[in-house]
Amino acid sequence: MAIKRIMVVDDSPTERHVLNDFLTRKGFEVIIAENGEQAIEKAKAEKPDLILMDVVMPGINGYQATRTITRDDSTRDIPVIMCTSKDLPTDRIWGMRQGALDYMVKPVNLEELLGRITQLGAANHDG
Repeated sequence: MAIKRIMVVDDSPTERHVLNDFLTRKGFEVIIAENGEQAIEKAKAEKPDLILMDVVMPGINGYQATRTITRDDSTRDIPVIMCTSKDLPTDRIWGMRQGALDYMVKPVNLEELLGRITQLGAANHDG
């Protein structure tokens, strides 16, 4: 399945703006969620093709939101890439255990992110 709709989950207006601007220019439709609660609601309502998930957020953090989304029948097929400032190996392992497909450390390299999105779309297309 080609990736067209991407949900950006981040409590930072700057991060949301940077990702939204970049992805929109690359032709993606962007859905914004400002926290974990919104991410879970919008994942169910909007069914994005991919979720870019921050970890450190007030309320439900990115790990909890990812776990909820990847374990819910209605949203479990949506891939999640964690985009976070937490860069310890244990953070990465924990993120993957919550169901994340990939893990990128901020500041996110936008071209690398685009490469991963493209790869993901190709892999999903083949499968």
